[in-house]
Amino acid sequence: MGDVINLNKRRKRAERVRADVIADANRVRFGRTKAERDLSKQRKMRELSLLDQHRIDGEDAS
Repeated sequence: MGDVINLNKRRKRAERVRADVIADANRVRFGRTKAERDLSKQRKMRELSLLDQHRIDGEDAS
């Protein structure tokens, strides 16, 4: 006869493996390092700041 296996443990292990594969794919697809996120945020803030510096607030300006 074959070895006795616990089907619940086997099912849970298979689910964990599937979840790990999906997580790895998502990390590649969506993942950015903290340094990349910070750099992007700094660039966006600088662009907004430069745009605000060139804004004309007077009513007589057209």
